[in-house]
Amino acid sequence: MRALRIGSSLKTIALAVAFPLAFGAAFAIGCASGQPHMQAARDHLVSARAELQAADSDKGGHRVKAIEFVDAAIEQVDRGIEFAAARH
Repeated sequence: MRALRIGSSLKTIALAVAFPLAFGAAFAIGCASGQPHMQAARDHLVSARAELQAADSDKGGHRVKAIEFVDAAIEQVDRGIEFAAARH
């Protein structure tokens, strides 16, 4: 029981650190690129990822797959922002 609590606490701490860092990087990318809608979409994806990470893990692998899809979506949004920035 104690090991489970320690793991949950570490997960919470990791999320508490990772989310602001990811949000800050995303904000900088979006602001610098002049892509407010892409940035807003990225912000929502980062938030969705944090919620999925915080959810209980017993979902038959579907939570993990959803996280993978969200990560892929974030990567595509980043690439779109970079593409647009390179063209302007």
